[in-house]
Amino acid sequence: MENQFTVTAFNNYLKAHRLMGSRDISTGEMFLPPRPLNPSDFSTDMDWIEFSGKGELRAFTSIYINSTLMTEAGFNRSNPCVVGIIKTAEGPSISALVVGLNGTNPQTLKIGTPLKVKFIDQGEGDARKTLLAFEPA
Repeated sequence: MENQFTVTAFNNYLKAHRLMGSRDISTGEMFLPPRPLNPSDFSTDMDWIEFSGKGELRAFTSIYINSTLMTEAGFNRSNPCVVGIIKTAEGPSISALVVGLNGTNPQTLKIGTPLKVKFIDQGEGDARKTLLAFEPA
């Protein structure tokens, strides 16, 4: 894949079940989702890096009224989806769906819960989408 740090490139990696970000070659700073430049020094000397998929829950919310995509995935008022901020083992944080946690009882969810990446495929052929999610490790 070319070094084009676009949403399309990121989604293509997700379809291949790879969690990819960008890294500034000179400073080593990493970004997830990937960025075409480092906002600290405006360097465009970037490369792709694969993340381990390990992280921890830093913040979350339970969503009861969902988008069509999430409703089609089975989420609704009696089965809310949990969306969280996950700090990866490599450092950068990303917003993602969190599965395997009870969104109807958010007081039981704990900040710092260890998580691992999970790729959720929906649809088939050209219509296939892969959702980035995390689940308890």
